[in-house]
This record gives sequence, C-alpha cells and structure tokens, in this order.
Amino acid sequence: MVTPAMADPVRLATWNPGLSRQGPGLLLRDIAAREGQVVAAARIIAHLRPDAILLTGFDWDLEGRALIAFGDLLAEMGHPMPHRFAARPNSGMATDRDMDGNGRLGEARDAQGYGDFTGQSGMAILSRWPIGPVSDYTALLWRSMDGNRMPDGPNGDIQRLSTTAHWDAVIKTPDRPLHLLAMSATPPAFEDRNIARNHDELAFWLNRLPNAPFAVIGNLNVDLSDGDGDPSALLRMLDVTQDPQPRGAFQPPQTGPNAGHSGDAALDTAEYDRDPGNLRLDYILPAKGLTVTGAGVFWPAPDDPLAGAAGLASHRKPVWIELELE
Repeated sequence: MVTPAMADPVRLATWNPGLSRQGPGLLLRDIAAREGQVVAAARIIAHLRPDAILLTGFDWDLEGRALIAFGDLLAEMGHPMPHRFAARPNSGMATDRDMDGNGRLGEARDAQGYGDFTGQSGMAILSRWPIGPVSDYTALLWRSMDGNRMPDGPNGDIQRLSTTAHWDAVIKTPDRPLHLLAMSATPPAFEDRNIARNHDELAFWLNRLPNAPFAVIGNLNVDLSDGDGDPSALLRMLDVTQDPQPRGAFQPPQTGPNAGHSGDAALDTAEYDRDPGNLRLDYILPAKGLTVTGAGVFWPAPDDPLAGAAGLASHRKPVWIELELE
C-alpha cells in the first residue's frame, strides 16, 4: 500500500515593514532607487519565504505601482509572489470635517483613518497563489456595526469603522481556499475614542467568521497583558480561534519601559524604547481545527546576519505561522 505524500504546509506572515512615506509617490521612488530600508525589508521577506503575507504600513497608490515594484524586487531576490492585492484604505482619506474636534481642518487626524494623504500607511497582500474573491468592508460606517462602542459626536454620519481596511481575502492554495481576515487597527492611544475603535475593529470579525478555513491576520494593535488597550475583543476572538503564540529567538533586556510588563517578552512584535515599551501587537489567529505545524516572530539576535536589516527595516517584527490545509 502506497501512503499518499503529505502536502507542504502553508506559511502565512504579517508585518509592518515601515514602507510608508511622507508624501504620495515617494515609496515608489524609493523602491525604484533600491533605497536601503526598502531593500532590507525585501531581504527579510525573501528570507522568511511566506506563501502569503499581509503587509501593513504600506502606501497605496491608485495604479498599484508601488506594490508591483516591490513584488518585482522580491522576485529579484528569489522569492516571487506574483499575486497581489491592495485597495484604497481609509488612512489618509480626507473627510472635509473636523474629526478630532480641535477646530482645524485638513489634518492627518481629520481623515477617515490617520494619514496625511490618501493611501498613506495602507495594506497589501502578496501571495504565491491566486487571490480572490475579496470582500472589502472598509467603507462600513462605525455606527452600523452591531454592538459598537462609538462615542457620541457630530461626525457619526460619516465616520467609518476601519482605520485602514477590513478584507476577507481568499487565497487559493493547492489544497483548499483559505480566508485571510485582514486588518490594521488604530493604536489605543492619542485620542479617547481610539480605545473603543481599536476594540470594535477586531470585534467586527466575530460576526463575520466564514464557514471555511480562515485566519484573522494583521496589526491588531492590542496586547493581552500590557499597554493601554482593551483586550476584551481579542479574548473573545481567542474563544473561536487558536493562538499559536509565535515566539522570537531574541528579546532585549526587560528593563526601562519594559520593566513592569507582565506579558511574555518572547511574544512581543513591536520594539519601543519609550513607554509603553515592547508589545505584542501583530497576530495570526487560525480557526480552531486547523493544524499549526510551526510559528515564530522574526526578532534576530544581534549576531544574526540579518540583524542589521531587521533594525534598518522597521521597529515591528514579522510574525509567521505554518498550517496544514490538506
């Protein structure tokens, strides 16, 4: 009797590689020029070799030229990801309203999601396999979400829920379709409403989990143990998903702003040398019943050959997991 060969696991990743700039077109310029930070980010992704990756903090442009150029750079480095998706995010989308109530118009905090120009710090998916269909919930009004915590205010008629975007993107793996429930939430800081918005951005998915293999993925911007956010939506999500608890190989000394932390430092994905210190903010939470065969946070030790590239690219660290979908 011949035993069937096992399918290769699917490697998913998410990362904020810091590929956002201070004006439209500047990211494309830097990719074309092979600017050092761009090359460092691409080196790390090529090293991790994900089958599909959600990038947060990646500038969107109307024709997708920056995403195409970055995909071409990855191919040059030996890791082609020919299938790509991005759509206009709420970040930087002008409202012509005083959304933060400071008496001034046209500022970054007056956009639907924080940003100085349309598409700043957006999201993008790159994949070895076809992507689609994609259900895009980015335009949903915050007050339209069931059970929302939106504070009372004058702009509820136009305020969208997503700081960046909410996508249910299907990756057509060789075994079966996998839904990526992708998002990048607001940090629960800077404005009083941001704690409520951060909570609701994740809670949104609780009523839209597909009856199919899925993984909630992205920058949830909330730590279960430390920081200023409200983790209650994350705790509810963990009731219906599994947490592979990806761990980094290296953690800085737990001193300074990290000294009072109660969470496991090996799970941290964001490095801050000021309050609130290092936090776990980036997650991949697969559905219960899926088999996780590996997981990690790419936080290299100082003597690692890629430590310099990691430090140059971003203060955030890539998260990856491997799933069996056969």
